[in-house]
Amino acid sequence: MTEYVIVPPAQAAVAVLGSSDRFPVRRIFCVGRNYAAHAREMGKDPEREPPFFFTKPADAVVDSGVAVPYPPETENLHYEIELVVALGQGGRNIPQDEVYDHLWGATVGIDLTRRDLQLAARDKGRPWDWGKAFDHSAPMGPLRPFAELPSLETGRIWLAVNGAVKQEGDLSELIWSVKEHVSILSRSIALAPGDLVMTGTPAGVGPVRPGDVITGGVAGIAEIETPIGEPLM
Repeated sequence: MTEYVIVPPAQAAVAVLGSSDRFPVRRIFCVGRNYAAHAREMGKDPEREPPFFFTKPADAVVDSGVAVPYPPETENLHYEIELVVALGQGGRNIPQDEVYDHLWGATVGIDLTRRDLQLAARDKGRPWDWGKAFDHSAPMGPLRPFAELPSLETGRIWLAVNGAVKQEGDLSELIWSVKEHVSILSRSIALAPGDLVMTGTPAGVGPVRPGDVITGGVAGIAEIETPIGEPLM
């Protein structure tokens, strides 16, 4: 039996729809600028260049309904609603037509972003970590098992703040489909059971403040509610 020199950290996990079971999270991969309109609003060309990826720590996940404290060192916290797929099988160099065989399920997530820190890093050619990979930065709805999923290629995706719709699009607008970008990701890194992949956000990103309530969803898959709380003292 292995003895650890400190108490091992708790296993990060997300809820499973209609069950008390939870899905253990190993890593979170995110796809940047995967909707053309969002690429334009960020001042970038939406041509179909190869997708790029960044990561969040596994313990950034937060269940739907749990308040997220407004994070430190930012005055411009943004929401980004995204379809999220969960890997039930690992693999390297996964062919596109086999990607769905590797999925355990899917849900909706919010890529919370300290936009001021992200843009400052981008402008200096530095990594985005401090803008993207902070505590509580990945609220997740409950996972729906793959056998219960509708199409991952079409379907409304939306986000509202205090009931006012801010983001709205369709999965058909993804520049790189789930099959394509998961396959491409697997060329660079061996994917593993427990990995989550956030697939990009439509246009309409913007700021939230303490007291705001974010809601959103992907049609037929999952919905999420994330209140923004006061900063931790």
